[in-house]
Amino acid sequence: MRFVTLAAAFLFSFSAAAQTPPGYPADYSKTVEAAKKEGKLIIYATTDAVAATPLVKDFEALYPGISVEYSDLNSTEVYNRFISESAAGSTADLIWSSAMDLQVKLVSDGKALTYASPEIPNLPKWAVWKNEAYGTTNEPIAFVYNKRLVPAAEVPQTHTDLEKLLAAKPDFYKGKVTAYDPERSGVGYLFVNEDVKNWPEAWNLFREFGKTSIRLYTSAGAMMERVGSGEHLIGYGIFGSYALGRAKKDPGLGIVLPKDYTLITSRVAFISKQAKNPNAAKLFLDYMLSKRGQTIIANQALLYSLRDDVDGPASVKKVREEVGDKARPVEIGPGLLENLDQMTRLAFLKKWQAAMKGQ
Repeated sequence: MRFVTLAAAFLFSFSAAAQTPPGYPADYSKTVEAAKKEGKLIIYATTDAVAATPLVKDFEALYPGISVEYSDLNSTEVYNRFISESAAGSTADLIWSSAMDLQVKLVSDGKALTYASPEIPNLPKWAVWKNEAYGTTNEPIAFVYNKRLVPAAEVPQTHTDLEKLLAAKPDFYKGKVTAYDPERSGVGYLFVNEDVKNWPEAWNLFREFGKTSIRLYTSAGAMMERVGSGEHLIGYGIFGSYALGRAKKDPGLGIVLPKDYTLITSRVAFISKQAKNPNAAKLFLDYMLSKRGQTIIANQALLYSLRDDVDGPASVKKVREEVGDKARPVEIGPGLLENLDQMTRLAFLKKWQAAMKGQ
């Protein structure tokens, strides 16, 4: 009996060591062993389950014995659910959200576990904050349009082009433009704030949105579906990842990465300080940031990888080819907290509401 136990322990240890990626610390096998003993990983995320499935399945294949419980929520739901459960003493192990500012707030409030991923040397500096918040993607924010119904000569190539188009043809585009609702969507609020930072004249565009009765949503999927059907004609501020995935299924959906500036955002992940399965969370974070995980992000999940050593249709290399030096990454850090100051937020949304009235 003792021999069987020792043999099993040897095999378990050998298996964990075999799964230690090249270049990782020698004792990383201990993290693998501890994660397998936990046997579970709970993730709250804003990434569509369909897009995340290739990552989750590959991770489970790489680390058999660890099952992933994945909850796909919108950005505001992720934040509120985490806060509520955290106050009760137990929540998800890994939080992965596209609402960068809300993620930074949670980290700033001491909700994240400090963990220095072995993958840090392979990441851009803007994507790591305090060894707690990690960017996992390099996603351009795009315009989408209906190729059948928007005349080729009218397809906007810049933010100014879109403003001029709506001002010139308000009747044609009335009710035909769509975007995230910054009052109900954390991502939407982030995007319009970043627009103003990069282009102060953005308020002129927002007023044109109001004059043409823009339709606002909390789901990129809903926006693209309606653009594809012709109910709307142009979608503003759409994740390039979701647009690329939808365009593969609907060749009538066009995508533009704006030539004046293209916002680059990232899905920010952190490990909860209250995680019941912290080692499994460390494995998944490292996996997403690894060349293997990033290759799946660039080629299967189509979420846009951020490592320079990864190729694919949704990679940082492809973004550089298209927009060059016009890429404007949103840096993960305390600068994002300015958006969330209550008085600042109220003032911004008051101005937004006025713009929606064309004022």
